[in-house]
Amino acid sequence: MRQFINALKVFPGNFIILLALTVFGMGAAHSQEAWPKARTIRFIVPFTPGSGTDVIARILANKLGDSLGTSIFVENKPGAGGTIGAGIVAKSDPDGYTFLIQSSGHVVNPFLYTNLPYDTVNDFAGITPLVQLPNVMVTAPAAGYVSVSDLVSKVQAAPGVKNYASAGNGSATHMNAEKFKLAAKLNANHIPYKGTPDAITDTIAGRVDWFFSPIVSALPLIKDGKLQALAVGTSKRSAVLPNVPTTIEAGVPNSSYIFWVGIFAPSKTSIKIINQMNASIIKVMKDPSVVDQLSKLGAEPMLMSPAKFDQMVKVEMDAASILVKESKMSVN
Repeated sequence: MRQFINALKVFPGNFIILLALTVFGMGAAHSQEAWPKARTIRFIVPFTPGSGTDVIARILANKLGDSLGTSIFVENKPGAGGTIGAGIVAKSDPDGYTFLIQSSGHVVNPFLYTNLPYDTVNDFAGITPLVQLPNVMVTAPAAGYVSVSDLVSKVQAAPGVKNYASAGNGSATHMNAEKFKLAAKLNANHIPYKGTPDAITDTIAGRVDWFFSPIVSALPLIKDGKLQALAVGTSKRSAVLPNVPTTIEAGVPNSSYIFWVGIFAPSKTSIKIINQMNASIIKVMKDPSVVDQLSKLGAEPMLMSPAKFDQMVKVEMDAASILVKESKMSVN
């Protein structure tokens, strides 16, 4: 002890510097270890409450917050096909406290909107897709469409007269409808809404003829008889609507569409946080209670590494550019 005190008398300045560096280092390490317990994490959902993307975000947030030891707040920022919310996340601090829960419409928007406030590839880091979420083609029972072939024949007999809804330009519901319309060779009018709930409301009222709704949003209304399900937009039937054919089974080849929901971070978020979030989400998505919730909604887990997800986005953007061109989609 006496030697230590004598050393302080000889090198007081050096000791203070050493002490400061040590404390600073410990503080920095503590700060890094604190993520994500320092404050609330935000999930930005660029669609309205009640949309398929929103429902999945809330299921994940409830369980993931407990797993990470913090709270997760789901914030809806709808508008412009999901580009408003995406723009907010692109410009957020890459500190691991703001994430985007986005649908597959994300890969379409670069080809629909000429002045996006972000770069779809370079401004986001993919964490993982979360689920594949079937869309279901619904009509009002009073509209009198008894099948997909019946609807197709009636629309073809009245070109330019019938209307179909979407949850917004470039949304997954829009893409599914456009792929179906192109495959069935239909001439009908696209009516974009601010979100799924509004589109469903007008479908029930008969103001639009059909809507490819996320199955999680339409299922209760189908069971109550307020909506009629004609087909699902995926390549295979949904376990929650086993008696409803796919659009391909209903006689419209090349009409299937994969509607996925995934999570992104601002592009400069550290790889450590991205990998930690990926691992935590995969663990939560395999939790039996989450699997049960998702299965009851017809949602199938779709999980992969951040690198594979980023690559998937690029591949899907190539496919989306072709569909936009062939279907002559536009923001109207």
